[in-house]
Amino acid sequence: MTLSPHFRLVEFVRSATAIDNNIDNTPKPEHIERLRVLCQTILEPLRRRFGMIRITSGYRCPQLNKLVGGVQRSQHMRGEAADIHCSSIEQAQKMYAFICDNLNYGQVLIERKLSNGCVWIHVSIPKQK
Repeated sequence: MTLSPHFRLVEFVRSATAIDNNIDNTPKPEHIERLRVLCQTILEPLRRRFGMIRITSGYRCPQLNKLVGGVQRSQHMRGEAADIHCSSIEQAQKMYAFICDNLNYGQVLIERKLSNGCVWIHVSIPKQK
């Protein structure tokens, strides 16, 4: 299923943790619509500005969210958030600034795993009804 010109639903639901734990991470129609808003209002503008974007975490059902250590009220469970892989802290800072200066977002964070240096941006749309 296509969510926007450059993003497909499969990018937001695939999860090695879900597969390994036999978890059905299928979003409901309202989650899919929120993911579509996320793609159209945040991810497509980011792609136009920075090129290819790799989603590392999108929709998470409650069971998956708990297993990966997500916060209890994570917007990932509502289809309102995505984590985007960044090749460097500098790239993350540029994306962060672009989001803050140009887009209507709910939350944007630069996150980093110190053990391996992995850097990503967590971004969400404003909470939807």
